[in-house]
Amino acid sequence: MLPLSIPSPSWSAFHLGPLTIHAYALCILTGIVAGWALASRRFQARGGSRDDFEAIISVAVLAGIIGARIYHVITDHQLYFGPGRRPVEALYIWNGGLGIWGAVAGGALAAWLMCRRTGTSFAMFADAGAPGLILAQAIGRLGNWFNQELFGRPTTLPWGLEIDPSHRPEGYQQFATFHPTFGYELLWCLAGVGLLLWAERRFRLAHGQLFALYVVWYCAGRQWIEALRIDKVNTLGGFRLNEYTSAIVFCCALATLLWLLRRHPPTAEPLEG
Repeated sequence: MLPLSIPSPSWSAFHLGPLTIHAYALCILTGIVAGWALASRRFQARGGSRDDFEAIISVAVLAGIIGARIYHVITDHQLYFGPGRRPVEALYIWNGGLGIWGAVAGGALAAWLMCRRTGTSFAMFADAGAPGLILAQAIGRLGNWFNQELFGRPTTLPWGLEIDPSHRPEGYQQFATFHPTFGYELLWCLAGVGLLLWAERRFRLAHGQLFALYVVWYCAGRQWIEALRIDKVNTLGGFRLNEYTSAIVFCCALATLLWLLRRHPPTAEPLEG
């Protein structure tokens, strides 16, 4: 291990009899469970039915996973299609490759449809679930650490991440430590959990405002984190596709948040207790 650096795990999976358990999948599942539990408690505290929540979130999580994989495969299609590629690997979700943009879009669409079916306020459901969603993202990012993926440019900072030569991108073989950008995102998301809980308590945000704030916060962080990454992806005009997505979604979310705040100005009084 290099002095003043973060080591990468020496394993990414283990076996239980004939089963192969991938650390990436465990991190994703742990994040889902933690986010689910937090969202459920918040939804019921707002007077929502636990049965309704379970029905909505079950469909939303499944749609989110499918949407996340579809977004990744579309934006990184060269990894799965073309000469020498195996299209079937597009289904190998345990090897990494989930796009949060597709997850949120797919999950939100499914949740909206289920809310209509159960007679639940979609805005209330989204606000209740926002802190849980970003918590799930934070925990899920640990999977990238086990896979030694989604790291950034070389660095000699004390928290530089050691990457095995076999995982270093072409042109970076001579470097040993890199920015742990997935770690930056993990910390940004955890800070986002605190921000959302504080903002809601301090200003009594409602009517979808908290969910819009979540999107604004996440996109602001993802923009600078994405700029540090060096994994090979499709670009346009010198910028990564995810940078365009971050910028576009950020602007839309900010405009939505400002519009919602104007329509339903929040009180500045803290909640009791």
